[in-house]
Amino acid sequence: MEHVKLIECPRDAWQGLPQLIPTRVKAEYLCRLVAAGFGHIDAVSFVSPKHVRQMADSEEVMKTFVASMPPGVEPPEIIGIVVNEKGMERALATPGVNTLGYPYSISAYFRRANANMTRAESRALVEKLEKETRAAGRGLVVYISMAFGNPYEEPWGPEIVEETLEWLKEVGVRSVSLADTVGTATPEQVGSLYRAAKECVAGIELGVHLHSRPEGTAEKVLAAYEAGCRRFDSVLTGLGGCPFAGDELVGNIATEIVVETLAKRGTVTGIEPATLGPVLELTNQIRSKYAHAEQASTN
Repeated sequence: MEHVKLIECPRDAWQGLPQLIPTRVKAEYLCRLVAAGFGHIDAVSFVSPKHVRQMADSEEVMKTFVASMPPGVEPPEIIGIVVNEKGMERALATPGVNTLGYPYSISAYFRRANANMTRAESRALVEKLEKETRAAGRGLVVYISMAFGNPYEEPWGPEIVEETLEWLKEVGVRSVSLADTVGTATPEQVGSLYRAAKECVAGIELGVHLHSRPEGTAEKVLAAYEAGCRRFDSVLTGLGGCPFAGDELVGNIATEIVVETLAKRGTVTGIEPATLGPVLELTNQIRSKYAHAEQASTN
């Protein structure tokens, strides 16, 4: 039986909610994910509170989470997203964060809008991240944003993705995720790009971070799986996604659909569908409570 690595991404789900989720609620949710069997969690980000208010308490969330873990329970891989050197320093100083994640955009427009960086500056940061995480004994995953195309009428093609992957391999990055940032890739595009990409970067753990309408999720997951993908980012209930998609029904791919879809292929994800009920209920409660701007919330 083949094993698939699932990365649960509450950080991606929460960052767009208008109301601040209390620190203790975030930490408790992370504990519930671990109890449900999730061993890889994209949990926090270290970005400016001016831009992402929801993530302003990342250090406190991790402090509370680490203190709440039951003795003897193996801690999960916690991914902390960074977008600049200051974020890298914060992440490296935060106990419990054992992998740093960096979104590297192959779209110049998106890179400027999202991180205000040139291509050279972004590449220099990746090189520094690889060096610093290796020295600190931490992991590093790089997300290739706009890997499946973009709506900005910029040059794009599989060859640009392949060149980026080859450069990342040369730098020393060993974990990469192809991101369908705007959620417009078809299953055929997902499969064909993944096949082309994996053939040029043997030795890299290559995953996907997909966005989709709910009814299109299973097809995209199967397209990636059948092309050889064994690493998937997902979010319970499909909450979150890219605000640039232009379709309010396009969100992250839903973990429960991924688990069900891959189970039919006889794969091992480490997550039993029967264990998801309580944490799905909690996810829906958070989604309902903090998704409306008129509700008050304090940390």
